[in-house]
Amino acid sequence: MSKIALVDDDRNILTSVSMTLEAEGFEVETYNDGQAALDAFNKRLPDMAVLDIKMPRMDGMDLLQRIRQKTAMPVIFLTSKDDEIDEVLGLRMGADDYVKKPFSQRLLVERIRALLRRQDAVESDVVGDTEETKVMERGHLRMDPLRHAVAWKGNDVSLTVTEFLLLQALAQRPGFVKSRDQLMDVAYDDQVYVDDRTIDSHIKRLRKKMRTADDEFSAIETLYGIGYRYNEE
Repeated sequence: MSKIALVDDDRNILTSVSMTLEAEGFEVETYNDGQAALDAFNKRLPDMAVLDIKMPRMDGMDLLQRIRQKTAMPVIFLTSKDDEIDEVLGLRMGADDYVKKPFSQRLLVERIRALLRRQDAVESDVVGDTEETKVMERGHLRMDPLRHAVAWKGNDVSLTVTEFLLLQALAQRPGFVKSRDQLMDVAYDDQVYVDDRTIDSHIKRLRKKMRTADDEFSAIETLYGIGYRYNEE
């Protein structure tokens, strides 16, 4: 049973969403501010966190930053219709996805399941020996899907599940262009819609993380209006 942390200062959302998730078989813990959630996470991490952005004491952005200092667990943001800037910033900081309020609880459940399936896929050590599970080396890059491990020039880089899958998809075929639609298919299930901006934000965050290992990292090339390409260095 996967453990989901739901963090929102709206008690109606906490009550209704937790009831839905529990009915779907999840274990749910609710918190009405970021500090309360962080205190709990310091004792035991959940399998996934669903965070509101605007909360008292500690908002979702600050909480995400603290989470990313210790774990790459999947994180979904809940955002209002006026939070477009916050959505992009959240994705750049390492959120895996976002859902706009008011939202369909069925859609939220599907996005949670999609992220957990991807997390299981990269962490599982019982899957078959396929291109997606083999250790991959491309120039200075080394990726181990079974251990969710990435290294660049021997330096470890911590990626979220979505960032890992996007980098893997690009690096599997150096020199070949992947369109945004193709990258969406890699990172998201068919029933989950995301727009181009979401993929672009993940790529920007991915580049930033790779540059922590090498400030001259330039292996991911943008082809404007087309997509992205990995160039082996």
